[in-house]
Amino acid sequence: MKTRTAAALAALTIFYAAGASALPEPKAQLADTMERVLTVTRTFNSEQDFIDNKPKLRAIIMPRFDFAEMARRSLGSDWHRVAGREDEFVAAFVTFAEGSYMNALGSYRGDKMTYGREQVDQDFAQVDTQVWGSSGDATPIVYKMRRVGGDWKVYDVIIDDVSLTSNFRSQFGRILKNESVDDLMRKLRAKSPTT
Repeated sequence: MKTRTAAALAALTIFYAAGASALPEPKAQLADTMERVLTVTRTFNSEQDFIDNKPKLRAIIMPRFDFAEMARRSLGSDWHRVAGREDEFVAAFVTFAEGSYMNALGSYRGDKMTYGREQVDQDFAQVDTQVWGSSGDATPIVYKMRRVGGDWKVYDVIIDDVSLTSNFRSQFGRILKNESVDDLMRKLRAKSPTT
């Protein structure tokens, strides 16, 4: 009986290890998402093209982001102030973060993204990329990711050495010095992107 149980456990371990190693790595998952985004943005000839394609871009981008983790990191030491209202804050944050990221994407007219170093430390990863503009200049963008189930999701984006979550944390901290969490959430919701 012990031998049979040990054999079953060994088989399960081998099966799990094979399945885990078969999962796409962070760079591959990120590249798949970003190449689909670039396929859409390469068709843009005007601001109206961007506006018309926002729903399509949103459907591609949103599943790749871990907004709950991004929201928590963006509040930093003030996270305790939303205790019991975490879901409400994350929903308001998604509105704000989506608007910020989509606006940055709307200004992009490049045609190529290259993927550099990938660093993985258990359930966390960093993927270095460069976005090449039509003028030939490259903008370094680092994606910080974490494993959520079988997916690698972005929880921070560092553009030209500026972290989005650090930037948000500074903005939110300034607001929360003099205003309430409700005031902050109201301001975040006011940034809702138009569709």
